[in-house]
Amino acid sequence: MTNRLFHFYSRFTDGLWRQDLREMERTKRWVILPVRMLVVVLRQLLGGQLNLRAMSLVYTTLLSTVPLLAVSFSVLKGFGVHNQLEPILANVLAPLGPRGAEISSNVIGFVENIKAGVLGSLGLVFLLYTVVSLTQKIESSFNYVWQVDRLRGMAQRFSSYLSVILIGPVLMFAAVGLTATITSHSAVQSLMGVEPIGRILVLTGKLIPYLLVIVTFSFIYLFIPNTRVKMVPALVGGVVAGVLWQTSGWIFAAFVATSPNYAAIYSGFAILVLLLIWLYLSWLILLLGAQVAFYVQYPQYLTREPVKLQLSNRLQERLALQVMYMVAAHHFNNREPWTLDALVQYLGLPMQPVHKVLRLMLESGFLSETCDDEPAYLPRRDIDTILVSQLYDAVRSAGENRLLTISTLPGESHVEQLLVAVNTAAHEAMGDRTLKDLVGDKSLTSG
Repeated sequence: MTNRLFHFYSRFTDGLWRQDLREMERTKRWVILPVRMLVVVLRQLLGGQLNLRAMSLVYTTLLSTVPLLAVSFSVLKGFGVHNQLEPILANVLAPLGPRGAEISSNVIGFVENIKAGVLGSLGLVFLLYTVVSLTQKIESSFNYVWQVDRLRGMAQRFSSYLSVILIGPVLMFAAVGLTATITSHSAVQSLMGVEPIGRILVLTGKLIPYLLVIVTFSFIYLFIPNTRVKMVPALVGGVVAGVLWQTSGWIFAAFVATSPNYAAIYSGFAILVLLLIWLYLSWLILLLGAQVAFYVQYPQYLTREPVKLQLSNRLQERLALQVMYMVAAHHFNNREPWTLDALVQYLGLPMQPVHKVLRLMLESGFLSETCDDEPAYLPRRDIDTILVSQLYDAVRSAGENRLLTISTLPGESHVEQLLVAVNTAAHEAMGDRTLKDLVGDKSLTSG
């Protein structure tokens, strides 16, 4: 039996990964692609990193829930819709059963008791910092999914985060209010008695919670990661995560309703344990949706074995020279300087390796970045003074420090002679060629 299962699994995996997606017929590709995505996402889930980040977000959520709702409450109060905050929170905690409504009521009570005059300026700053720190932790988790190794700058962080925190609730409650208004309109009520229109309207009413969650998740996937996320991948991730979240909410609510033993085991802490579990599942589903969006945007990473974005020495040398050439060419011809997003889009690479090379060139003194919200990159000095051999040496020596250099490593004389000969030959091939010589009068014709 075991041999048969192993044989079936081997045939299944070989058939799944044997052919390149680009060479498949369209019908077959649309069948194979979701299966591959399911396998790869499950592999990511079993890897453990998404679980750890979901657990970290649970802890941050517990600390930041009241401050976050306080900021949202103050914004919504200006629009006169703050009374809808408690029903929405109760809906989020609905899978916890009757105690979920009690928790939402207590949390709203805490929020209403927060007064800016009592907090003072220092307390208000701490309140905003707590809210921003939650969004920063979410961005960090999403950046891991999107293989981005840097957060936004401080100024961009506050402007982006606060815009999401302040505008997001207004849009959400506006959508909820618009839905309620349309549903209660007399024309809609009269159509409810006409079949099959009435049945369609009832079905639409049941789908509205899914649609609102999908829109919310898609909005998060579009604006939180520190990279350019396309609309279609964000929407696909939002659909997957939204359906999973709503469905898991029903399953969790059924579990709570049919499992009274948890109260006997945990006593007064039972509702807290259930709250932690539900928060963990919610964050895990949100991260899984982000993972789906990543693979939809970058299907080339749907591989049989996990792809490690670690540049070899050869690839790092090639990418560094390519990036410096592109920056110098735009500078030489007075074109718009390159940004990280523009370089990523032009090269067709994920952000992580491109950003790593840019940081290396910045630290080595060959590039400088502007102070814009989205920094652009310029040569730090005249490209006529930057030798290609200097770029080559900077890339090859990346990562060395005073405790780990060539001089600190023991070496045999024959090996040393060979490496010196190789290095000398490389420098002789490059000669005194500068970055300006490399660019010449012919620069990039596109990009």
